[in-house]
Amino acid sequence: MKASRISLMILSLAATPAFAADLDLSLTNESVKGQVNFFGASNDIQVGTGYTYHEGGRDIFNADFHAQGRTAIGNLPTTAGLGLRGIYWDQSRANGGAVGLGGFATVNIPRVPGLSFTGGLHYAPSILSFGDSEDMTSLELRGSYRVIRNAEVFAGYRYLNTELDYAGSGDVNLDEGVMAGLKIFF
Repeated sequence: MKASRISLMILSLAATPAFAADLDLSLTNESVKGQVNFFGASNDIQVGTGYTYHEGGRDIFNADFHAQGRTAIGNLPTTAGLGLRGIYWDQSRANGGAVGLGGFATVNIPRVPGLSFTGGLHYAPSILSFGDSEDMTSLELRGSYRVIRNAEVFAGYRYLNTELDYAGSGDVNLDEGVMAGLKIFF
């Protein structure tokens, strides 16, 4: 089973340049995530998909759909998007998911070419949750620096939380931690 996951991930990474705008790889102390976005920042929509493996056998899948556009916050050029993030998670004793509403914004700093800050937040109440999830919150904050024209490095924080549907089970952090990674543009 583990060999098939690795083979599928290698095949996906090899095929990514043929159909994607960018590939995002990040690590926390307990997880690794790959995200592929299919359209560039100048498009009116953004569609993406991702996979996170969390230590202990938890698999997390996401699919994103956002309307996006260019705007400005103050005098800072910004790309912003509003839309949906579907998340499905699975581990040995439980599984669930949700469709969260929210968005993202990437603010570029013109005085420091290549420097940008991104924040994304999606929330799903119980009506948009299924399986063992009662609700779900996804938050990601990052600072990025474009090292070369088609690659940037970043550091930030990732938080994915759900409340379990079981009586008295409470909240579970599906993925949380300080992260670092790189993004490659095609």
